[in-house]
This record gives sequence, structure tokens and C-alpha cells, in this order.
Amino acid sequence: MTRDARVYVRRRGRLTTGQARALADHADRYRLADPAGCSPPVLLEVGFGMGHALAAFAEAHPGWTCVGIDVYQPGIGSLILQCERAGIGNVQVVEDDVRRVLPTWPDASVRLVAVYFPDPWPKARHHKRRLVQPPFAAEVARVLEPGGRVLLATDWAPYAEWMLEVMDAEPGLVNASGPGAFAKRPSERPVTRFESRGQALGHTVRDLAYTKA
Repeated sequence: MTRDARVYVRRRGRLTTGQARALADHADRYRLADPAGCSPPVLLEVGFGMGHALAAFAEAHPGWTCVGIDVYQPGIGSLILQCERAGIGNVQVVEDDVRRVLPTWPDASVRLVAVYFPDPWPKARHHKRRLVQPPFAAEVARVLEPGGRVLLATDWAPYAEWMLEVMDAEPGLVNASGPGAFAKRPSERPVTRFESRGQALGHTVRDLAYTKA
């Protein structure tokens, strides 16, 4: 997968006291050392933001290994803090660019990949920075186990169409709603505060769902 352009902005943000303490005290325990060591079934969430969806899924699915990939330290701190407070013990974190991480993942080892509200990079000159590109779709198809799924969501209509075109074109994936069709919001994706804010502003969220071909 090409790594010529960043697909994210490494926002510094401001750590809250709780997030900073969570990182200092517990980050090592949550850090994923070896993707091959994950006990199945595995959820892989790419760009988990403040971690609300990932923590909710992990709490509801204690038998899963739930791995989040992100570079935003306040978000990582937030996720760890949620896990510590709720006693969630099946979450691990990778702090890195997903394009470096996915090629290290074993074939057919992930049951569910989630990509919720990736940066849309709306300006035309920045479209090359979008995460969802043909090489990414191919890597997702490779790491999915037979019958595995990938769920995506965005509230930026042009990016929704872009993702639909890219993901539909990947031969290793099948659009669960039919070619060219969006999906209903899956039960696995809770409505987060980010989404609620967007809805308040009149944004329409579009979901996509694919299965391993």
C-alpha cells in the first residue's frame, strides 16, 4: 500500500487529566505487540476517534479481541479510560498509520473491520490522502476471514460515493446491500457523540457494508 500522502492529520489536542493518567499508567498494557497473537474473533477498528464505538462493541462482545488503530493521543487516552472505568479487558491499541499496520496482519484473521467517519479530505487536491483507496480495500479483503465483514460510515456525501465506488470495485468484497447501494445502520455501530453533533447540523450519515467474497 502506498504511503506517499498522509491520510490523517496528527492532531495534538489537549489531554484531560484522566486521559493523561490513563496513558501514563495503562498504555503499555493496551498496546498490541503482535497481530498474529490476537485470539479470534477479531474486530479491527480503523481510526476510532474518542473510542466510544470501540469501547461499546468490546463491552457487548467480551469474547472478541477488539483492536483499535489510531494516532490521536487524546482519543487513545479516552479509550483506555473508558475501558478502565468499565472493566473492559478485551481491547488493544496500535498507535500508527493503518497503512503500515495492515500489511503486517495475517491473512484471513479478522472477522470485522470498522471504518467510521474517516477524514473526508474534501478538497480535490487532497483526495489522494483519503484512506479508502483501492490498495486499502484490497488489504481489508486480504485480512478478512471467510464470511468476514467490513462496515464503513461517513456523513460527507461525496466521500460516501467515493467509498462506494472504491469498495464495490474490489473483487475480494461483496456489497451486502447490492452493487451501488448503501446499507442501513448496522447494530454494531452505536450513535456516538460525533454522529449526534453531525445530525444536529443536518448531516446525513451513509453506511456501507461488505462481506468477504
